[in-house]
Amino acid sequence: MNDGGRRRGSGARSRFPDDARPDAGAPDEAAQGEAAESKRRKADNPEQQARDIVYRLLAARARSRSELRQALLRKGIDEDVADGVLQKFVNAGLVDDASFAEEWVNSRQRAQGLGRKALGFELRRKGIDEHLVEAALSTVDSDAEAERARELVQRKLRSMSSLDHAAKMRRLVGMLARKGYSEGLAFRVVREEIERSGAEAPDPDLETP
Repeated sequence: MNDGGRRRGSGARSRFPDDARPDAGAPDEAAQGEAAESKRRKADNPEQQARDIVYRLLAARARSRSELRQALLRKGIDEDVADGVLQKFVNAGLVDDASFAEEWVNSRQRAQGLGRKALGFELRRKGIDEHLVEAALSTVDSDAEAERARELVQRKLRSMSSLDHAAKMRRLVGMLARKGYSEGLAFRVVREEIERSGAEAPDPDLETP
């Protein structure tokens, strides 16, 4: 009987393994309930929802006020709520279009080699006011811009040894134009770099008759 009792006791203990006891799922259910309640509170508080969205977007990278506003509207935030929340971020110095524009110009010129025209286009597309665009572009040093264009041309020239002078001029000037450099700067830099590379245009007066 003792053996039978032990067997019965053993069976009783193994009836519900630790991970299958009736109350094992209670903590998960509680957590799910809290998450659902938090979600419901946010839905009832659109300002808090808007703040959470803005914080999340700014954590990824700096953004203009216009970018943030568009993102809030896409999330279904009312315009008045979006504008009010964003103004609080502006007042706190967390959203600053002037600083954003200047940082964008410096970063894009350094990383992508963009000229003033392209930089201005990108800032306007991000909703930056014109006076802030002009202020940011004024920080671009003319010598630094020319030097960046020169680097782009030098890099591209290495793969153009089989082309004639006219083809090189056309392709390199076009490349700089697409990068947002002015026509005058592009022609000057390309001409100088082609000459420096030893592939200057032939001089008709020096050709053999």
